[in-house]
Amino acid sequence: QRFHGAVQLALGWAAWKTYLGRPDTDWNRCASMGVLGNALWQGGERPEDAIPVLEVTLALHRRFWPNDEQNILGVQTNLAGCLDDLGQHHEAVVLKRETFDRQVATLGVSNECTILSGNNVATSLLGLERWEEAKTLLGEKLLPAARKSLGADHNLTLRLGQNLADALYSDPERTRDDLLEAETIMQDIVRRRR
Repeated sequence: QRFHGAVQLALGWAAWKTYLGRPDTDWNRCASMGVLGNALWQGGERPEDAIPVLEVTLALHRRFWPNDEQNILGVQTNLAGCLDDLGQHHEAVVLKRETFDRQVATLGVSNECTILSGNNVATSLLGLERWEEAKTLLGEKLLPAARKSLGADHNLTLRLGQNLADALYSDPERTRDDLLEAETIMQDIVRRRR
């Protein structure tokens, strides 16, 4: 069961207090810090308090469990999401790129987790108005991989297409061909969602 708000925050603090006296090398202590960091970010009134907790959690994972790649990437993704929510978009996109690059190296570009991670990067690039980078990532790497491995009707594939259309349309240096491509993509998405 997933909890939110005050309950999530109370459980986060309880997990932390349970394992507080254990050494840094204790996996449960580190995991409880991650639970607390996520609770502070998602369930608290002061998500900025989550950043140092998530940073320490990430550092501990990297130091004591460097081969636990998926947990490291999970903590890094949470930290990037927290930074994004606090308006620190440039710092967040660096972490998101790092996560995506590691997932490409370990899981391959056609893995659904990798594609989702790449979409996180693309969404940040759109928010930072880095249109060309977003168009390249979405159109040349992510969308072809998603169509091949997930299928053209998969929700994530459709979201990638929508983001590509957004990048094509929103770019102030867009051409008529960009607008036509964006329109074609959106018509296809609407047809597939019916």
